[in-house]
Amino acid sequence: MKALVFKRHGGPDQVAFADIPRPVPEPDEILVQIHAAGLNPVDNKIREGKMKPLLRFHLPATLGCDLAGVVLEVGRDVTRFKPGDAVFASIFGLRTGALAEFAVVPEKAAALKPANLDFVQAASIPMVGLTAWQALKERAHLKPGHKVFIPAGAGGIGTFAIQLAKHLGATVATTTSAGNAELVRTLGGDVVIDYKKQKFEEVLRDYDAVLGTVPGESLEKSFQILKPGSTVISLVGPPDAAFGRTRGMNSLMLFVLWLLSHKVHRLAKKRDVGYSFLFVQPDGGQLAEIGGLLKVGIIRPVIDKVFPFDQAKEALAYLEKGRAKGKVVVQIE
Repeated sequence: MKALVFKRHGGPDQVAFADIPRPVPEPDEILVQIHAAGLNPVDNKIREGKMKPLLRFHLPATLGCDLAGVVLEVGRDVTRFKPGDAVFASIFGLRTGALAEFAVVPEKAAALKPANLDFVQAASIPMVGLTAWQALKERAHLKPGHKVFIPAGAGGIGTFAIQLAKHLGATVATTTSAGNAELVRTLGGDVVIDYKKQKFEEVLRDYDAVLGTVPGESLEKSFQILKPGSTVISLVGPPDAAFGRTRGMNSLMLFVLWLLSHKVHRLAKKRDVGYSFLFVQPDGGQLAEIGGLLKVGIIRPVIDKVFPFDQAKEALAYLEKGRAKGKVVVQIE
């Protein structure tokens, strides 16, 4: 089968199309013919080697985490899916990648594709949907009346997270450029800050949660807008020892993570707020619940650009520029 692989960690020159064996499903897996693959910034980070401390790959490895397609085969222990089912899934950190003609997916990671979405729309959802769900619903426990700050509202995660936060009843503040302000307002942004003209930390006060999508100084300043007892859930790091323990890391790595996160935990303690690093987990059950929201139109996909499979490298380069409004998707079938 045709797949986009990287032979070693490094620059874009390490990525190429290759003919590789079609994967064979394990007893608890399904084989999916992929119709579309959604791209995420982590795809380029994996290729660069920035995820090596957290993920292990047998090189050459196929790129891509999000997919939508049709089930061709099921393992002997699979009970929830049958050949012909249209599904979508995140296979982040699992044994095959999504930028290929076929992939194997653990049964527990897949969900039926919402009937009102085409494959391109469905492929845009899994990682951003699961990330927002695990951060805002599972960790921040957003409820009606809460206030949440979601920076970079026009990006892939921002466009989904704003909609989910509004569904959960929260007031949403976000940052974006003037050209994208109307987009984020239509998604549910209540307070829209032009980051070129205003500093969010001077505008926002007494927030209940921050979804950290921008690393460095921006993440640190976000602590200033929180009230006591609130929380920061960071998608961009620094990873901390609590995260390391969930990954079964040894004591040396836990100490390294403690050092990396010491400053941000000190800021959190000073403000009497919580901090945690979120490493999204594939979850078909959560994805099915997200699919229910998509099916009735509570949340809608936001797609910036669709590339054909033979331009997948160009799609990754476009994503890396950081200017996409919503998601970038590769159409395979």
